[in-house]
Amino acid sequence: MDNGVSAGSTASTSTLGNIALGLTLLAFGIGHTGVINGVSAADSVSLATYLGGLALFVLGVLEFRAGNGFNGTAFAGLGAFWFTWANGADGKVSADAAGLFLVLFALLGLTLTTGAPRGPFGQGVYALFTLSLLLLAIGAFADSGALAKAAGWVAVVGGLLAWYGATAVVAGWPAAFGRGSRRAVVTAS
Repeated sequence: MDNGVSAGSTASTSTLGNIALGLTLLAFGIGHTGVINGVSAADSVSLATYLGGLALFVLGVLEFRAGNGFNGTAFAGLGAFWFTWANGADGKVSADAAGLFLVLFALLGLTLTTGAPRGPFGQGVYALFTLSLLLLAIGAFADSGALAKAAGWVAVVGGLLAWYGATAVVAGWPAAFGRGSRRAVVTAS
């Protein structure tokens, strides 16, 4: 795939989708870690609603229209997740209902992990997303703040990977992981 990003290309749509996913995961994760005093997961609701929910859903529809079934599924499915999560955040549902919701969307994350391009910017991002949802679900069922915090850190790492991968495409940065990939350039999935 060409590393150039032009207006209206599938590369720009998928790159924007990966940036939206990365930023939303970062906000969601940072809120759960408690690393910034006074910032909670509920504080990421607006970002999750509009960038993670609405924008990702629209980008998913555009990806389907362009013939990219994987990114269409990923972005539309994740858009539905973020929009629904944002509307149920801040104690609007019981802990068990929240845990069930997280398990169900972890199944979407597992599907995306298996279908994503191999590597840290494809399968890695979705695997970390899935793991963070599972940890949050178990934490919700067990009423464990420690698991929620661990899930937040996992989401932060996943968000950083998604953001870096998309930024590398836009900037034309190489992404080296291991000996055999020193000249590998990241492309949007």
